[in-house]
Amino acid sequence: MNLFFEESGDFKVGTILSQQGEAYQVETPSGKRTKVRARDVLLQFETPTAADMIASAHRLAEEIDVTFLWEVAGENEFGVTELGHEYFGHAPKPDEAAGLLLKIAASPIYFHKKGKGRYKAAPAATLQAALAGIEKKKQQALLQQAMVEQLKAGQLPEAIRASARQLLTKPDKNSIEYKALDAACAELQTSPARILLSIGAIASAKDLHLSRFLTEHFPRGTEFPGITLPSMPSLPLADVAAFSIDDVTTTEIDDAFSLTRVSDTSVRIGIHIAAPGLGISQGDAIDGMARDRMSTVYMPGDKITMLPDALVEQFTLAAGDARPALSLYATLDTQTWTVTATETLIERVPIAANLRHNDLDAQVTEQALAEGSGEYPYKNDITLLWQWAQQLELARMAKREAFGLRPEQVNRVDFNFYVDDDVVTITRRKRGAPLDKIVAELMIFANSTWGKLMHEHGVPGIYRAQGGGQGWSSRMQVRMQTHAAPHQGLGVDQYAWSTSPLRRYTDLVNQWQIIACVRGGVTAPLIAPFKPKDADLFAIVSAFDSAYGAYADFQATMERFWCLRWLAQNEIKQTDAVLLKDDLLRLLEIPLVIPMTGVRYARGTQLKLELIEWDEVDLAVQARVLEVVTTAETLAEAVELEEADALNEEEQVAEQSVDSNSPASDTAASDNP
Repeated sequence: MNLFFEESGDFKVGTILSQQGEAYQVETPSGKRTKVRARDVLLQFETPTAADMIASAHRLAEEIDVTFLWEVAGENEFGVTELGHEYFGHAPKPDEAAGLLLKIAASPIYFHKKGKGRYKAAPAATLQAALAGIEKKKQQALLQQAMVEQLKAGQLPEAIRASARQLLTKPDKNSIEYKALDAACAELQTSPARILLSIGAIASAKDLHLSRFLTEHFPRGTEFPGITLPSMPSLPLADVAAFSIDDVTTTEIDDAFSLTRVSDTSVRIGIHIAAPGLGISQGDAIDGMARDRMSTVYMPGDKITMLPDALVEQFTLAAGDARPALSLYATLDTQTWTVTATETLIERVPIAANLRHNDLDAQVTEQALAEGSGEYPYKNDITLLWQWAQQLELARMAKREAFGLRPEQVNRVDFNFYVDDDVVTITRRKRGAPLDKIVAELMIFANSTWGKLMHEHGVPGIYRAQGGGQGWSSRMQVRMQTHAAPHQGLGVDQYAWSTSPLRRYTDLVNQWQIIACVRGGVTAPLIAPFKPKDADLFAIVSAFDSAYGAYADFQATMERFWCLRWLAQNEIKQTDAVLLKDDLLRLLEIPLVIPMTGVRYARGTQLKLELIEWDEVDLAVQARVLEVVTTAETLAEAVELEEADALNEEEQVAEQSVDSNSPASDTAASDNP
């Protein structure tokens, strides 16, 4: 006796060897022995043999027209024997009954299972919907395969052209485009980015990195909606002629300086900060745009501004006009360099000149300032500002040492990036150059002074603090908080970013709070936009930290890309590098860091490298050491780098005045990233 039975969803046959109660011991045509429960048996038959029967059943199943079978089945539930009578016109033979079961079981959209050997034909509407779905999937499969063939042939399917950015960042893995791209990558053994670059879906490696960032952080694009510019406030006109010091690429000019001689031993220095906080109100449309972005995004050759260009133009401290400003005036005794008085005013400041580093750095050197040599604009004012900046730095270093930290190292080199028509120029700039130091020290002074002003008025602000934790790591961690606390790395009692309101949302928030202090005096806590323990202020701190970190990572990515492009356009095959730590080397000519495993030299060792190849897509560099040269100068630089890593480099040298030219990995707590 033979059995036709169901096991784990499959239909099988076998010959009975023995029976014990409700169980059979059977042997399948392959010789395998298995135990079959009586409830799983669908048919018992003597002839033909089990092997012949199942072979015949499969042949019959292939010949059966499932649509006709569905029509024959009718609307009522049926068993296979009943349907066999209708379909064959006689009681079905074992192979016929088995063939019907095989066909029915293989056609679930036509027949719904109701029990062992029991089925019911699917309703007509349900069947039509299922068939339409199958046809759709079939057409999608054909379309997908056509896309795969196009991609393999180096052609760009239109559907992939339209979704290229999305496919690289946040793809819908159920989409035809993604499945086609994934299949093509598997067959070609490459990555989606490289395929999309090769077929022109992404124009270049530069656009690849930019696309990834924009899709993640600017999914609706970088354009601003139309805005109505705020009316310019009526303000008193300051009796000064201010000048700014910035890189040639700077358009968001936040800060300027003025100098008025009070007497032979006294001078009044003005630090003037652009005041968009006078035109933007908390909660208005422009505030929403600024809060959504949190900061200007910098990259070599380009930037994505926090505020619309028209509003920046209205408030930037451009030469030739009097602009709204929040001014901090410090009266100095020039014999002792002590600050005898400070005053904060809201006013219009005449901007006489926008000085540029690119024009003055070569002339305004420490030696020239010491000798009084050279001729350049505002020479006397710059000389006096330089003298004060040095005193400010000495005071900070003394306080820093009082906090238990070593003095800052100033032998580092910064790098500026300039991109013109996809040609990059990278120039070196020694950190701590006079114009840099003037801007940096005066900005630290303003941020610390205004931080103290908010604290004394009982008005919360957004502060950056460092120190006070347990252990070196937590002690050196820079954190943002809403109350005043020392920033030990900078050597100040409090530090509130306030001097870049056109570029950083934290500075705009602090400017609103400072304006409330100036206008309200003792009533400032009542009129300030943000109150103590304001949940919204904490939310801003959290959102800013997240956005600022992501923007800095992107800037570092783009600077690494342009470093590789610089290597290519200058056909660099050999170059010098210094070992920073462990297996990390940095080229001396450009700020490109290369990991190289197995390098076993002392920190600060200078190495000559052969650059074997580099890749602008994954930003990797392959190199090998040609020879070794160690100098004291590079050793000192490497030691300083190690200290900077430990102290959170972002905060080491405070405020710089360039827009986008210092590498994110090398800049300090600059007024710009």
